[in-house]
Amino acid sequence: MCRNIKPLYNFEPAATDHEIRAAAAQFVHKVSGFGKSSAINAAALETAVEEITCASKKLLDLLVTTAPPKDRAVENAKAKERSRLRFGAAKTD
Repeated sequence: MCRNIKPLYNFEPAATDHEIRAAAAQFVHKVSGFGKSSAINAAALETAVEEITCASKKLLDLLVTTAPPKDRAVENAKAKERSRLRFGAAKTD
């Protein structure tokens, strides 16, 4: 679905409002098919982003887990390693 939307739950520190809103905006742009909103659709897309942001915050607040929180730096390093293995090392000149 939206490969660029990163998981936000069970991280230490917790996801910020900005991260939640950014994920909501990516989702709305993916669903709508608009990479950039036109003036005529801006209000509709902004409303959708706000509603999805609120729903996402509520969801994150209601979720429960017994798993220990994940470390962002460790998860980022794992993702970079998976990418390196999948695509190879970047070539530099």
